[in-house]
This record gives sequence, structure tokens and C-alpha cells, in this order.
Amino acid sequence: MSSGFRAFWNSPVGPKTTHFWGPISNSSLFISGVIDTQKPPELISGNMTGALCVASVLLMRFAWMVRPRNHMLLACHAANETVQLYQLSRWANYHGYLGQKKEEGS
Repeated sequence: MSSGFRAFWNSPVGPKTTHFWGPISNSSLFISGVIDTQKPPELISGNMTGALCVASVLLMRFAWMVRPRNHMLLACHAANETVQLYQLSRWANYHGYLGQKKEEGS
């Protein structure tokens, strides 16, 4: 085993810790959000998307404040925040909060 890999393996944010596996599992939120961008906006839940936006912001702060600082988790939640804000804008636009409401069948 190389010394660089061994250092990563045994580090406080390496694969033996939740600092590693937390971001890996949280990446599924981002992946599902990206997949959902292909769905029609009428299927978006404004309440759930808003809750995911708030949760991602709070968890970004947690990832920044925890020691050792978890940059991987911060990046996962920042990516999720981006995709959820996009989804929220699609929802708001569809329901007329950002301009003209889309007529069904148009």
C-alpha cells in the first residue's frame, strides 16, 4: 500500500469514518435531484423542495463547523442546494410566482 493511500485510509476523514461515508450517501440526494429536472414541473412538490433547500443550507453550515472540517459533505450539500433551488424555481415559475402561469395543455 502506498504511503499516500495509507495516509488517506487512516485520516480523520478517510473511508473508515462517517466523514467519508456521509457524503457518499448524501450524493444520492443530488443525483435524484438531477434526475428529477427531467420531470414536468407540475410534479414538483414546493413544500418538499423548500424543505430540502433549508436542510441543505443547515447541513452545509454543519459540514463547515464540524471538526475536522468536512469539505466533501459541504460540496455534496452545496450541489444539492443548487439543484433544489433550480427545482424550486421551476415550481415557482409553473405556478406563476415568477411571471405568467403556464396554462395546462399549452
